[in-house]
Amino acid sequence: MRIDYRIDHPIALHAAFDVEGFTVLLGASGEGKSLLLRAIAGLTPARGEPFGGMAAQHRAVGYLPQGYALFPHLNAWQNVAFALHGAQRRAQAMQLLERVHMAESAERYPSALSGGQQQRVALARALARRPQLLLLDEPTSALDPVTREDVIAELIGEVHEFGIPALAVSHDPHVAAVADRLVLMHRRGIIQIGSPSEVYANPINGAAARLLGHRNVHRGYIDGSRQLLWQGRAIVLPVAEGSVDKDVDWTIDPEAIRLVDTHETLPNVIQASVEVRHVIGRTTQLGLRCGQERLWVSVPRDRPIPESVAVHLPAEAIRWWVREA
Repeated sequence: MRIDYRIDHPIALHAAFDVEGFTVLLGASGEGKSLLLRAIAGLTPARGEPFGGMAAQHRAVGYLPQGYALFPHLNAWQNVAFALHGAQRRAQAMQLLERVHMAESAERYPSALSGGQQQRVALARALARRPQLLLLDEPTSALDPVTREDVIAELIGEVHEFGIPALAVSHDPHVAAVADRLVLMHRRGIIQIGSPSEVYANPINGAAARLLGHRNVHRGYIDGSRQLLWQGRAIVLPVAEGSVDKDVDWTIDPEAIRLVDTHETLPNVIQASVEVRHVIGRTTQLGLRCGQERLWVSVPRDRPIPESVAVHLPAEAIRWWVREA
């Protein structure tokens, strides 16, 4: 399904992209992501397709707002039946709850349901409208980190099973990573579209890299000697011809950085001090203080680390983009 919407008030926003399978629109807070969903659902004045000019109640859209917005005084089946009409409302609601594996909790109230269970009930209620498009506003916002990945995996499985295209807006890179299609929004416009693997491997600029959760995205300056100046240090780069005297964003993978002897004579060696240690499985993530910035480095968990260290930044592992004006 093709989405093409323009919003003039309360902010100016234009977004045009295709929704295929489970599509995630990733952007920082304040970009207008939730506003775009409300515009598509007909809850905010806007110009666009599809559904342009139709009243909200006539749009074939299933909308899951942030926090799910279940009625606290209604049990699960009553929440689903709220979107239905006719004498068979309860039977139809039970069929939908069965489809999302919540039939056994039909008599329970939202306060007695977990975040993941509430999400399934809200999904069943959205499906009751027989939508052509599902809209999900920050689907992991009400979930704790422990259950987030399992719940979002179940949600994506259900979306695929129902065969309805879904557009989820989020600022969570973990949600973006499991999408079928990923759309990045920055400065209230679309800056990159593709599969998660394509977009994560090749962010179009520093803003995209930050949205995707890449660590070690910093600002610097490439001088006339084609060196990257950062925190008072000169880092030698294989800079392309003509790319000089530019403000840039640059990044390096934590796993590409090497800890070296403080007296090492390699180029691009920076003295640092250990500020944070974060053990993840067999790896330790070190947050190193370099001037006013923090540089993240991945090292084996069993490696002894002194408080003062030196790191080598291989020139071929550094990626940079001319910074937007």
